[in-house]
Amino acid sequence: MTDVDLEEVNAVGRTAANRAVVLGGSMAGLLAARVLSDVFEEVVLVDRDRLLDVSEPRRGVPHGRHAHGLVARGQQILEEHFPGLTDDLAAAGAEPGDFGHACHWYFNGRRIAPADTGLVSVPAGRPVLEAQVRRRVQQIARVRFLEEHDVLGLRTTGDRSRVTGARIQARRAGGSPEELAADLVVDTTGRGSRTPVWLEELGYARPEEERVEIDLAYTTRHYRIDRDPLGDAQAIIPAATPEHPRGGLFYRLPGDGDIYELSLTGILGDHPPTDPEGFDAFMRSLPVPHLYEAVAGAEPVDDPVKFRYPASVWRHYERLRRFPDGLLVMGDAVCSFNPVYAQGMTVAALQSLVLRRHLEHGRRPRPTAFFKDVAAQIAAPWELAAGSDLGYEGVVGRRTPKVRMANAYVARLQAAAEHDPELSAAFIRVAGLVDPPQALMRPRLLLRVLRAGRAARRAGTVPLRRPRAVADSH
Repeated sequence: MTDVDLEEVNAVGRTAANRAVVLGGSMAGLLAARVLSDVFEEVVLVDRDRLLDVSEPRRGVPHGRHAHGLVARGQQILEEHFPGLTDDLAAAGAEPGDFGHACHWYFNGRRIAPADTGLVSVPAGRPVLEAQVRRRVQQIARVRFLEEHDVLGLRTTGDRSRVTGARIQARRAGGSPEELAADLVVDTTGRGSRTPVWLEELGYARPEEERVEIDLAYTTRHYRIDRDPLGDAQAIIPAATPEHPRGGLFYRLPGDGDIYELSLTGILGDHPPTDPEGFDAFMRSLPVPHLYEAVAGAEPVDDPVKFRYPASVWRHYERLRRFPDGLLVMGDAVCSFNPVYAQGMTVAALQSLVLRRHLEHGRRPRPTAFFKDVAAQIAAPWELAAGSDLGYEGVVGRRTPKVRMANAYVARLQAAAEHDPELSAAFIRVAGLVDPPQALMRPRLLLRVLRAGRAARRAGTVPLRRPRAVADSH
């Protein structure tokens, strides 16, 4: 439905027992609203930004102006929630392709072999994808958008054992605090979630936080190019590795004809500069020349813009012994991943399936059981992302023998995949969160990696090393 004000919401005559409130219009919030609308008579989605009819990056999603990816499992779940969404994205200019062919992945200067995976890649940036999903949610009669409202806190029973709504305030001049009653409140406000603070104020413990400090930055620039620099690719992705910690992603913005987006990434303070000369020099330092060649002679349409991401954070709500009824937390508000692995939106989608299962047992899921199942969905992506980050020497963390072995093995698999489509397909399925990380250790794949390693040693192949100029330049 269209945007409404709070007086209109409260005037509809529905009781709190028939209403769910979602705090935050993120992808996690939109998916939560979609699932809740199957059970509740009314779902109110509250956000500080203007949401409807917005197709540009939002202030509340500062990383929205940088490269985004929806991995394969995320596409599958979104299509399940919104049948025909992939066709809608294609009509908006994001023509789908097979992940094994459409994305040209490079690791340490080598492209992994093209492979038929059957997994759908949709080259849509965050604003386009979010706008299409938001349009679908807006069409649900039971969902109402309450835009440009700040969330001040929670409303609870006198004994603070149950959350009964949220305290909010319109951002317009003269706005005053108001209460929005609800039977269930879902926090999807992202990394800046205030739920840990609210819990403490209500007399509960804050969740333990697991952090992996990576000091990552994206720097992005857009170009107008009157030729096709991609060929048969949707995207060119020289992925960062411990040997070559600088990475990038280049693709055409859907619906914008000749406008292309280039995001460069750097970790541990080695950030892509925002001055054009420094940006170009950083681009030249990548172990493949493809990105620099793609934009050579192109017309920049803006200056480089940086987004900094200090740490991956997992708030372990599943470990809390006490938690108020009537409140759930989802998306980045629970776990925020290193964005270079493109897992965030897909993990939020996985959590939406958890929410749907728990709603089958009643309109107010038990938080402790819900968080345990959410943690089970987070575990594999976290292992993949946090474990990979610990492959970088400067990232602080506990490197168990399992982590060291996994990182060494994946590096060998990526090298072997240069000439082996089966290994490429297996890697893409795991990176796409379709298969668990353990799938890469299946005996058949392990044997192929070992054989490739022996063949490389017999041929005297020397792995591509990180040039000193790349390691030392800033």
